[in-house]
Amino acid sequence: MIPKFDEYKERFEIESDDVIKPGLDNIRAALLKVGNPEKGLHVIHVAGTNGKGSTIAFMESILKEHGFTTGVFSSPALVDVHDQIRMNGFPISKEEMDNTFMAMKEAGLSGTLTDFELLTVAAFLTFERLAPDYVLLECGMGGSLDSTNVVDPLVSVITTIALDHVGFLGGKIEEIAGHKSGIIKEDTPVVVGPLSNEAMHVVRIKALQMNSEVAVYGDDFKVANGEFIGKAVHVSIGQRRMKGPHQAVNSAVAIEALLQAGVSMNEEHIAKGVAKAALPYRFQEITEGVFIDGAHNPAAAKMLTETIKSEFPGEKVDFVIGMLNTKDIGKTLDELIPVAASFTFVTFPHPQAATAEELMSSCQYNRKRVTKHLDDTIILRRGKDRKKIVAGSLYLIVGLLD
Repeated sequence: MIPKFDEYKERFEIESDDVIKPGLDNIRAALLKVGNPEKGLHVIHVAGTNGKGSTIAFMESILKEHGFTTGVFSSPALVDVHDQIRMNGFPISKEEMDNTFMAMKEAGLSGTLTDFELLTVAAFLTFERLAPDYVLLECGMGGSLDSTNVVDPLVSVITTIALDHVGFLGGKIEEIAGHKSGIIKEDTPVVVGPLSNEAMHVVRIKALQMNSEVAVYGDDFKVANGEFIGKAVHVSIGQRRMKGPHQAVNSAVAIEALLQAGVSMNEEHIAKGVAKAALPYRFQEITEGVFIDGAHNPAAAKMLTETIKSEFPGEKVDFVIGMLNTKDIGKTLDELIPVAASFTFVTFPHPQAATAEELMSSCQYNRKRVTKHLDDTIILRRGKDRKKIVAGSLYLIVGLLD
């Protein structure tokens, strides 16, 4: 369910299914009805298990520093449907969404799409009307059959590949890599983050089939000692608001993607863009000593652990965890144990939320583990001696801060 989305559907009498139906036939037919708004956009298409939002945030910030306008389509909604379609860093207005829904109603799209497909059409229509210089387009799930995969991008980006959404994408890295690499288009450059050998093999085969050049983190570009090092460009990027070693990698992927897209840039604006980039709910300190992070799968939890080690060397933290029951709960929690002083598990309002008791039974930590009722006055209060990190699901975090 996308918050406030149903209000627009009801007001404009447009029906769509709240289900996942991978495939492109329906959305292609719908886009044809509204004049193929995706055709005239300058798109950078981003897929990946983790790091999509952060990489887009870096690109958005760098483009802003250079004076370019940006449109971003991302998921899930953090507050409501408006923040999934953003112009120049801000959620689109109710008026803009009204204009878009009116166009979809007049085109007769009711009853033909899923919710996410309808929202994807809405994003393309909005960007066609507002005409940003660049559209940063995030895959909703997978790649090849995701409804965003109807564009001809300037560059395709694959940030990471790990096990997630296994019910739809498969239970092997090679299967998931096959879906993610589906965004690679013919004669279009590809930028990838650090991948496993199995995933990289799949991506390279797909790129070869599509006659597309691949730029790989660690081989063709990297970050070392505060400097982006590419084949033709060296840029000192200095400090970042977005902490953790993985964010240095994401910043490098963002810079390389913009270079491959042909964006004209200079060193000063790149450095400022990297320094100023921010993304809500990614290792964000909301009050002294209390952080929130949307780590929701094993790969993201591993990155969170590495960030804690780099930011708070030798320290242990108190975790508050709420997760969806569709995620790999046990392995996610295993990644957090090395930096944990305690775990507090909570149940939060969501139809797929795991109960606090289910979470605790999946946790192998053999010291302090408790379950509590969801109470933000307790959860968002720091302990006397240790830092606290609330993690697991963005739905939990947004609910606490709402």
